[in-house]
Amino acid sequence: MSDNANEQKVKIVELYDLVVNYAKQETIAPIRGAGRWLAFGIIGAILMSIGLVLGVLAVLRLIQTTSLGTSNHWSWTSYLITIVVCSLAGWLAISRIRRGTLAK
Repeated sequence: MSDNANEQKVKIVELYDLVVNYAKQETIAPIRGAGRWLAFGIIGAILMSIGLVLGVLAVLRLIQTTSLGTSNHWSWTSYLITIVVCSLAGWLAISRIRRGTLAK
C-alpha cells in the first residue's frame, strides 16, 4: 500500500509541474512578445510623428515662399493645402495598418 501511495504522490507532483509549466508557457511568453511588439509600435509612432511634423512644416514653408503664400488675400490657402497634405499622410498611414498577431 505504501508503494501505491508513493506512486500517486509522484503522479500528483508530475501533474502539478506539468500544469505550472503549461501555464507559464501560455502566459509569460505571449506577454514578453506583446511588450516587444508594443515597444516597436511606440518607437515607430514617435519617429513617424516627428517625420510628419517636419514634412508638413516643410510643405507649409515651401508654399509660403511662393506668390500664393505671400499674397494678403490668399495667405490662408497655404494652411489649407498643408492640412490636406497632412490628412492624406494620415489616411495613407491608417490604410497601411494591418492587424498582426502577437504570437510570432
